[in-house]
Amino acid sequence: MKVYFSCSLTGGRNDEAIYGVLVDHLQAAGHEVLTAHLARPAVMRAERVVDPGEVYHRDIAWIEECQALVAEVSTPSHGVGYEIAYALERGKPVLCCYRRDARVSKMITGNDSPMLRVIAYASPDEALTLVDRFLGDVA
Repeated sequence: MKVYFSCSLTGGRNDEAIYGVLVDHLQAAGHEVLTAHLARPAVMRAERVVDPGEVYHRDIAWIEECQALVAEVSTPSHGVGYEIAYALERGKPVLCCYRRDARVSKMITGNDSPMLRVIAYASPDEALTLVDRFLGDVA
């Protein structure tokens, strides 16, 4: 399955370790992660030289291409929120997962779209189980 992985970049990289765990797991399970580079430490340096318009059009094209969007939303990000809303408007299934102790926007947690699943996790292993379950349900 083609998956768009969404995570914070300019909003902060405090959760970068879990981003890598999630993307590595998705790829090991045979999914094509269109945005795998976003989970890597070098992304900030690489993305600094890309024009904002180019980023927008590239990312929109990837959302159009994906079959599901998986977002780690523990660290607030305007871009991640935009990507979630865009994917939902296009009828894409979206999973928002976050650390159980994180404060997540009520615009995410209060959204009752049938295409959106919002789930807290207590450990990386639990996050992986939740992602697998979500992708199994939408496959």
